Amino acid sequence: MNEITFRQLRYFDALAGQSHFGRAAAVCGISQPALSMQIKELEEALGAVLIERGARQVRLTKFGEEAALRVRDILRSVDELGDFARASRGWLAGQLHIGMIPTIAPYLLPTVIGNLTRMHPELDIHVREALTSKLIQELVEGRLDTAIVALPVSEPSLTEVALFAENFLLVRPGEDEGTPVPSSERLREMRLLLLEEGHCFRDQALSFCNMQSPPREALDASSLSTLVQMVSAGMGVTLIPEMAVAVETRSGSVSVARFKDPQPSRTIGMIWRKTSPLAGQLLQLSEVVCRSAVALREQQDGHRAIPGPKGRSGGKYSLKRRAPRHKRSAVNSRLARQ
Repeated sequence: MNEITFRQLRYFDALAGQSHFGRAAAVCGISQPALSMQIKELEEALGAVLIERGARQVRLTKFGEEAALRVRDILRSVDELGDFARASRGWLAGQLHIGMIPTIAPYLLPTVIGNLTRMHPELDIHVREALTSKLIQELVEGRLDTAIVALPVSEPSLTEVALFAENFLLVRPGEDEGTPVPSSERLREMRLLLLEEGHCFRDQALSFCNMQSPPREALDASSLSTLVQMVSAGMGVTLIPEMAVAVETRSGSVSVARFKDPQPSRTIGMIWRKTSPLAGQLLQLSEVVCRSAVALREQQDGHRAIPGPKGRSGGKYSLKRRAPRHKRSAVNSRLARQ
């Protein structure tokens, strides 16, 4: 057998994940012919065919499917060896792959990245935005170090750290400003606009309305931005998380209001593999995310107050859980020096 290289394994792993030479080459940062050549050399070294080459996409052979699982395990072990080396330094450094769901990333990401860059300039941060199910898969496979999602995810192999809670707000056409805020029961009778299936925020909104599934006339969207624009056009009403209000409602003719207590809400947290050597550093990172969320909320409070029943307006994010004091000391000392 000819020598097999880690480069070939990483290229095959990318191809198995993308099912397309062009996309896999882009992920690997090489040309498509170069990728194809490396895969061909790997097949020759193994003495077996890994993929069926088609005009538009590639398909793994039966052997290729089995090989892809083993290659993923090999690469994960190699990556964890690097994580052990990083963990031995005692601080965050090197590459860090962070995942975020679409209903968090556009709003919290700039503040989190800004704080991490300022506090840990030696970090090389890579961000992946995807639905929760995809982030969990990539986290388990070792493609991500951590992810910021809505909890719980209930994956036995992952650690969950709750960071803060945020409320859901009602977005309705601008002419409804000042009218009574509907109850969850009344909301079921209205034309409720939701994110498409696969978004956890969709399920949370349905849960608040005590609905197993939306009515047939409900309309789905792929982003919160589209939902708000649909409301602005008079197509119905929707719910959005509080952190999204400042960004998504600035260009739409809509009104925003709070529900009566207990308000619908979600818990935002971080998840990572229980076996990750970076657990201590990721716990430090969770503190930075907490502080970033508080800073974002304070910034939003300075721009607008959101009306609600009995004249209530916006409050602070509710911190759910913080790192133990001895774990926070390193982070706090860094913040104090900024």
